[in-house]
Amino acid sequence: MTKALISIDYTFDFVADEGKLTAGAPAQAISESIAQVTQWAFDQGAYVFFAIDAHEGNDPFHPESKLFPPHNIIGTSGRDLYGPLADFYQQHQADPRVFWMDKRHYSAFSGTDLDIRLRERGVDTVILTGVLTDICVLHTAVDAYNLGYQIEVVAPAVASLTPENHQFALNHFKHVLGAKVVNEQLEEL
Repeated sequence: MTKALISIDYTFDFVADEGKLTAGAPAQAISESIAQVTQWAFDQGAYVFFAIDAHEGNDPFHPESKLFPPHNIIGTSGRDLYGPLADFYQQHQADPRVFWMDKRHYSAFSGTDLDIRLRERGVDTVILTGVLTDICVLHTAVDAYNLGYQIEVVAPAVASLTPENHQFALNHFKHVLGAKVVNEQLEEL
């Protein structure tokens, strides 16, 4: 079994208090966990993909422009990784197992070559972390399911705006997508 951890949108704009579309305290609370899980997966030999929103400023044609304020604008600090996850990336970005991928839509698979890169490396299982549990993480999981990947979600390394939204997505991962939802022990991955 070959695994890849996909770290989704854990950036300044989605996490910091002054971020443009922040999840605030729930996202900040997973800062240490998401960094630890990423380092652990990397140390176990997994590939690490950073799938990060990349939007153009003043793009009235993007569907999200009608739903959300401008966020993760290309060329701004809003796209910088947040907390100790940024340290992991700085330390390992030159490693051939670590990738940065821009994405325009909720899912890390939509409009990207993520599926091709995973298949080239023989990946059959994706470990999902990041924000928001019920939006970008969920949409990535649905696409992974439809593409035939095994899915693992690390509950302490994903966050949403509300506990209800978070729990809905965790239930959906487990009961609709057949994902393994890991709550505490990394050894379960």
